[in-house]
Amino acid sequence: MVAIAAVAGPYALVRSLSRASTFAICYAHRMLRALAVFLLTAAPALAWEANSGRVCELNHAGEDAEVRVTYDPAVAEYAIAITPDRPWDPGRIFSIRFDGPRGLTISTDRHVLQGDGATLTVTDRGFGNVLDGIEFNDTATARLGDRSVVFALDDAAPAVRVFRICTTGVRI
Repeated sequence: MVAIAAVAGPYALVRSLSRASTFAICYAHRMLRALAVFLLTAAPALAWEANSGRVCELNHAGEDAEVRVTYDPAVAEYAIAITPDRPWDPGRIFSIRFDGPRGLTISTDRHVLQGDGATLTVTDRGFGNVLDGIEFNDTATARLGDRSVVFALDDAAPAVRVFRICTTGVRI
């Protein structure tokens, strides 16, 4: 093989590869490309996303918590559900502080813990302050008892605007 390569040039070595070897190299390249796509798409989505349907939804899967804001027009009720990476500690007052250009803090004693404290939910007929907090600020800190959970509001504004349109009954 070396004698052929030396006499015939570098292309002789390539021609001497069997079809099976060529197929194996191409197959391995395709599998590595597929693996890269899988790894990039299997990572948690850190962006905010709005969905319209029977119930309007605003969702965020962050590093430390999943946040879901909903509006159900059948009962004219908003809800925010926050599921951190570990359960909430019990507490009498829940608060959420929005930090950024239009910072504010909202607190309530009307929260419910579900699933052994895995998810905290607050419902109300009006959510303007919550939506403003998500849309116009940089971070939010949800607090119950001794437990605080911070989630980013980066790029939330477009999704909040879509969510607001959905709540008016206009389908997008």
